[in-house]
Amino acid sequence: MPGWLVKLQQLRYLTAIVRNNLNISAAADSLYTSQPGISKQLRLLEEELGVELFSRNGKHLAEITPIGQQIISKAENILREVNNIQILAEEYRDDRRGSLSVATTHTQARYALPPVIKLFRERYPAVSLQVHQGSPVQIAELVQSGEVDFAIATESLELFEDLVMMPCYVWHRCVLVPQDHPLTKLDRLTLHDVARYPLVTYVFGFTGRSQLDDAFRAAQLKPTVAFTATDADVIKTYVRLGMGVGIVARMAYDPQQDQDLVRLDASHLFAPNVTKIGFRRGMFLRSYMYDFIELFSAHLQRDRVRNVERLQTAEEIADSFAGLELPVR
Repeated sequence: MPGWLVKLQQLRYLTAIVRNNLNISAAADSLYTSQPGISKQLRLLEEELGVELFSRNGKHLAEITPIGQQIISKAENILREVNNIQILAEEYRDDRRGSLSVATTHTQARYALPPVIKLFRERYPAVSLQVHQGSPVQIAELVQSGEVDFAIATESLELFEDLVMMPCYVWHRCVLVPQDHPLTKLDRLTLHDVARYPLVTYVFGFTGRSQLDDAFRAAQLKPTVAFTATDADVIKTYVRLGMGVGIVARMAYDPQQDQDLVRLDASHLFAPNVTKIGFRRGMFLRSYMYDFIELFSAHLQRDRVRNVERLQTAEEIADSFAGLELPVR
């Protein structure tokens, strides 16, 4: 095997170890190889470089050394560029065949993505499409590690500072209650009205939950949170059981399937949220990836996305969208 190819594989092992919290067994499992094989290649890499990339506690890796941090950062950049070269070659061979993976929350996957995916599949039937659901932390890790191509997120956007994140749409919350609930008799809800009842809503860190908490805190209210979930459908189930008043994304209410529930407007009670789509800085986007972004958000045409790719900071990206009126859901 050529020497340069061995080095590339060593870099893959190195970054896999870091992704798996210095657990060599987990890294080996993620790469479908053996623990002794990875351990041997790591030792060879350290011997050739003449430095220790990790400090050790017996046979276990304890932490990354300062020089290890720098080398790992360079290794990640190298592997990213290698991946871009492979993608570029694939694009040249066949720009309508490939794969696309998206990480997002349940609400986006369940309510925002289906029509987009339907149109995309009709346009690109030979592209393998995967949607991964997770928390904002998990979504950020999946994209930053290169395991998925796109992140679609609303909450905890500070986790995505290393990504190119572009605004897609604004969304509001609604209050869901059973038929004949006392809140249905009111002309216009207030936070005090809502806070009188136990709440059934999202887990903190999911789908705009922090803005909800901020609104009650600003009004000096401490409502009882009876039940939390990451899934709006689960929240609606427990509202039906009478456990409390549901607060969910307005898009999560289906007039056909949720006829037994009443949707009450809460756009004046809580700050709106902005959903964004993003990808790793420096990532090569294939033609169908630009099309997916535009299908998800019509104002993110290919030329605009390419201009955003050239920007260096999150502040510059935000400025490039200043004054743009986003669609509301």
